Amino acid sequence: MTEVRREVFGQMPPEEGGGVVEKFFLKSDSVRVEVLSLGCIIAALETKNRDEEFSDVVLGFDTLEGYTRKHPFFGAIVGRVANRIAKGRFTVDGKEYQLFLNNRPNSLHGGARGFDKVLWSPQVLPNGVCFFRLSPDGEEGYPGNLKVWVTYTLSGGELAINYRAQTSRTTPVSLTNHAYFNLSGQGSRDIYDHEISIEADAYLPVDDTKIPTGEIATVQGTSFDLRQPVELGKHLQKFHLDGFDHNFCLQQAQVRRLVARAYHPPTGRTMEVHTTQPGIQFYTGNNLDGSLKGKGSVAYPKHSAFCLETQNWPDAVNKPHFPSALLQPGEEYNHTTWFVFSAA
Repeated sequence: MTEVRREVFGQMPPEEGGGVVEKFFLKSDSVRVEVLSLGCIIAALETKNRDEEFSDVVLGFDTLEGYTRKHPFFGAIVGRVANRIAKGRFTVDGKEYQLFLNNRPNSLHGGARGFDKVLWSPQVLPNGVCFFRLSPDGEEGYPGNLKVWVTYTLSGGELAINYRAQTSRTTPVSLTNHAYFNLSGQGSRDIYDHEISIEADAYLPVDDTKIPTGEIATVQGTSFDLRQPVELGKHLQKFHLDGFDHNFCLQQAQVRRLVARAYHPPTGRTMEVHTTQPGIQFYTGNNLDGSLKGKGSVAYPKHSAFCLETQNWPDAVNKPHFPSALLQPGEEYNHTTWFVFSAA
């Protein structure tokens, strides 16, 4: 059984349009999740270690104020298009669209005021919560009225996130959740003792602005071969890597499959990622620098969390040989990602 309850978390500042922000608590025997109606943000996610003790394993803030200031998308739903679009430009049906460049020279995670910075309308379900919003035609430069539903449901150790969208005009759509995980508990110094594996035979090399070059490269014989678990700290050292911020290319089948796994030997916590999406961005918190103070006033230094963002491939709208990111009127965008937590 999953318990669901809600409470008021705070009030948006008038310059952000005002409005009440609610927090929703989803609770099973083994997982407790807190989600905000602002940006559908996962504000806390507590799971058990092998000694049955709960710890919060996602980065974030104790107050609404933390989330209304600039932060690196902690726990948020990002869109219309997750990741980067080169030069913020794309052409659909012969017309060129220009987006806001919030990650110069590119557009990142939906633009200046993406889905992470707006209030969503919640509906409580028996085992979760469904958030809805209408992204109006022209919002952040994107074409078409886009109806979007993001549904969180909790069953035992499994948190599912379902994304649905319908559009009035052809538009690119790629939605993800940008939770930052540390399985030893948020506020822990680093993620070097985590073992990571990703079920991908290929990855996308990027240029110096993090835009895919267009090559689909094999992981075989490279630092990107994570098909067998690697201990992250040793792996970064071995290959002299600053960290990962890359899309891994998953098996092209829109069915549920296991695509990544993170294991933390000291606590016994495991997180599996299952998805229907064609890609997963593995990011190791390279841009965290200790300047942000999160929950419990703890500083978040570089490599103190990782993200496994299921998504379409970055800049797919400008790369015809990538999986299509375009949603047509009359079609429905429908993807699900499952995070499965256990301890042994």
